[in-house]
Amino acid sequence: MSEKIHILCVEDEPDVLDVIVRELSVLEDVFPVESAASSDEAREVLADIEAEGGSVGVIFCDHIMPGENGVEFLVSLRKTEQYRDTRKVLLTGQAGLDATVKAVNEAGLAHYIAKPWDADELVLVAREQLSRYVAARKLNPLPYLKHLVMDLVGDTLRDSLKSDR
Repeated sequence: MSEKIHILCVEDEPDVLDVIVRELSVLEDVFPVESAASSDEAREVLADIEAEGGSVGVIFCDHIMPGENGVEFLVSLRKTEQYRDTRKVLLTGQAGLDATVKAVNEAGLAHYIAKPWDADELVLVAREQLSRYVAARKLNPLPYLKHLVMDLVGDTLRDSLKSDR
């Protein structure tokens, strides 16, 4: 049986969160889409996914949220072994240069999407990041094939095989 890989969307504005989840729902037949309105709620969702034996392939996270901001949340995840390979995408219109640099350097940010975004771009970024996640974890790509970008899977696998030598 293949590992269930989830997409997690973290956004404090309910209407925006609904749009993100709706646009990513085209991937849900293979990659379940989960949502959270805060970093605390996101941690609860992560714990539930882990308890079910699943993983999170990509997290789309807003920056400006009450309490812990998105960059701080993503940085904290990078320090946790089980989320080190999780692809992190900042989806925001308000992250300044300092926050973005911190996200890249300390959270291992994989991608930055500015609000407002294009729905096709959002789905493409999700597919690309999920492809990189599957390849980096050296998972069998067949169960996920429908939504992967196979060129990225092949390139990432080749690179990881070279580094294993």
